[in-house]
Amino acid sequence: MAQRISIGFHASPPVALRVSDDELLKLQSAVGSEGWHQVDAEDGTVKINLQHVLWLKVDKDPQRVGFGLGA
Repeated sequence: MAQRISIGFHASPPVALRVSDDELLKLQSAVGSEGWHQVDAEDGTVKINLQHVLWLKVDKDPQRVGFGLGA
């Protein structure tokens, strides 16, 4: 299942990606270390300098589009 994530950096806007559960686990274990980390997302590959990562957000709710989204 794909996860929607956002990665926040020191001096640039956040990056939003859709990644597999396995890629998310790899990224979560890499955050806080140094060097570069490659993330294979659904729409491409992103290389991230881990020294500049401030936060990692994982969206829990599924994305919804349309009208009548009541409970």
